[in-house]
Amino acid sequence: MTKIWRETGFVENDPWVIETDEVKATEEQKPLLGLDELIARADESNDGGLGVLIKPADDVRRLEPYLDRLEIVAVAFPAFNDGRAFSHASLLRQRLGYINELRAVGDVLIDQVPLMLRVGIDSFSVTNATALKRLSENRLPAIPHHYQPAVRDADAGKGYSWRRQAKPAA
Repeated sequence: MTKIWRETGFVENDPWVIETDEVKATEEQKPLLGLDELIARADESNDGGLGVLIKPADDVRRLEPYLDRLEIVAVAFPAFNDGRAFSHASLLRQRLGYINELRAVGDVLIDQVPLMLRVGIDSFSVTNATALKRLSENRLPAIPHHYQPAVRDADAGKGYSWRRQAKPAA
């Protein structure tokens, strides 16, 4: 069973579906398109409200011309040891300025949720039984110290004298 979770709790009736040969979006649902399919569809029309699924090998920078038309970007975590989606999320938020929903899909484990939140992911497609139980109890693992800069500051705030930040444009 898959459930969508945000920091405010579980989401009911989420419209987004990752289409496969067996699963197709119904009239009430919206498909998360692959990167090439999204670009083809976006180039054919000026429709907004689109959703895309970014796989680990995809070049997320190809989305830049279409970001204002995207309602959601889902980044795939196909296995717990494949962290390329962390880089995709960070790039989308920090360098490309994407502000809409950013979702983790795939192998979303409870231990990784706080780190996913730090890079700007704000919704999670969760199937792992332990993660579902802990999220329903509002029990995220605590990580008190972070050594790397991120989209979201640590609870203690910005305390990194060596932290490199992009200078705001003048």
